[in-house]
Amino acid sequence: MAQRPKQERAVQTRESLLRAAAEVFDEAGFAGASISRILKRAGLTAGALYFHFDSKEDLARAVMNAQPRSVVPWPESEGLQRLVDLTMVWAHQLQVDPLLRAGVRLTSEQGSFGVKDATPYEEWSQIMTEILEVACEKGELQAGVEPGELAEFVVEACTGMQTYSAAASEGRADLAERVVRMWRLLLPGVAVPAVVARTQVNPERFRKLIQTAGAAPAH
Repeated sequence: MAQRPKQERAVQTRESLLRAAAEVFDEAGFAGASISRILKRAGLTAGALYFHFDSKEDLARAVMNAQPRSVVPWPESEGLQRLVDLTMVWAHQLQVDPLLRAGVRLTSEQGSFGVKDATPYEEWSQIMTEILEVACEKGELQAGVEPGELAEFVVEACTGMQTYSAAASEGRADLAERVVRMWRLLLPGVAVPAVVARTQVNPERFRKLIQTAGAAPAH
């Protein structure tokens, strides 16, 4: 029994480090985020950090790869609607969750600190591929639409879209509108007509998802 509280403390310590690092990386980028600043934010010692992470680069990789945690647990829909919902929640979380924002920032900056790691993109592609495979089984996709290819395209589109939004609006305020537009343009080319007609891609759906996300426990 004594082992469990120790393990729980270790998990809590790692989470505290991850969150503190995300906040600092989000504010200052990799170059501007010092270990001392991260430790001060977390209220922890260097020993605690190096017990869990080998280096600042290792910590940055962990933040990069934690992105789906901010989004994936929430949408409860299935098939294409779930994929649409996932991207809508992602657009919202980029505005409010430092862990997701930092992961996105580090993934785009990684070349500047000597890392070349496509894992974050690949993880998103895998998550979306699994959702689209369900959509395919449900007969929602048009003939010839391959789940893996479409998943990669959506990841690529979202990557470019959030970059554009960050430059064009304060705090990516217009990202949700861009996501809605993407699906209105994309759905007719990948989904069967009946699914296009019933898939909800509108501000009302977005507000409902965000209300649900806001009531969800932190991950």
